[in-house]
Amino acid sequence: MTGQATGGINSSGGARRLIDENTENFPVGSFLIGQQFRPHVHAFYLFAREADDIADSPDIQAEEKIAQLEAVQRAITIDETALPDWSVPYHRSLLEQGLSSVNGCYLLSAFIQDATKQRYRDWDDLMDYCMRSAASVGRVMMDIHGETDADIEGSDALCCALQVLNHLQDCKKDYLALDRVYLPEPWLIEAGGGVEDLAHDRETPAVRRVIDRCLDETELLLHRAERMPRSVRRRGLRLESAFIVNLAWALSRQLRRQDPLANPVKVSKLGWLLCGLKGVVGAW
Repeated sequence: MTGQATGGINSSGGARRLIDENTENFPVGSFLIGQQFRPHVHAFYLFAREADDIADSPDIQAEEKIAQLEAVQRAITIDETALPDWSVPYHRSLLEQGLSSVNGCYLLSAFIQDATKQRYRDWDDLMDYCMRSAASVGRVMMDIHGETDADIEGSDALCCALQVLNHLQDCKKDYLALDRVYLPEPWLIEAGGGVEDLAHDRETPAVRRVIDRCLDETELLLHRAERMPRSVRRRGLRLESAFIVNLAWALSRQLRRQDPLANPVKVSKLGWLLCGLKGVVGAW
């Protein structure tokens, strides 16, 4: 549906509802974020969530997914009348702040890729996807907050790590629901298995080896990300970034010990609290 929404960039309760429903592991636009930035964060989150839902929809053909998302890429910051309603708040946010749409378009390019690409050949192939699907999100947050001097490479590393952790959590669901496998397929074959192992009720030795191999690479990214929060000037974003780094480490440790094919792997409420306290103490 296209057309001009009213009310500036305010996405009303829609974005907040989507955030509350979908933020399972990491805070998004939490109370730590300054109130003046929240409408922009929520507008972007609505944009990202709705675009992701199109890419993952089983009811839309790949060609139509690509057509819808490419239309948004062409029109964002250029022609509001050509945009679907869900992208208008982000479009207006960009215009109000005088920001480029490049990172939003990178994100859309990842979702366009999701419409047709179902396998990944190696870590570099996966990182190319993560830079567009995740690092672009961190860069949007930095842009919204005017963090021109922050450690962008550290932000990229954190966001890519978060994306891989999410892929590991959802590896069974992604395979069964979408026939999409982010774990490098040659790694599974080299380990003596294959993508079909992801349909099992318990991880096979091959799946465990590949998960651990992915975690080895992910933890290198997290080590790089650890110094990023202190480079962030605005306290709210700095604290939230430190919180997320700690949560990512906690989830990585959980994935080392638990089987994501057998049961959902998540950080407990106590774990959230401890990570939050550690983040506040370390980045205040």
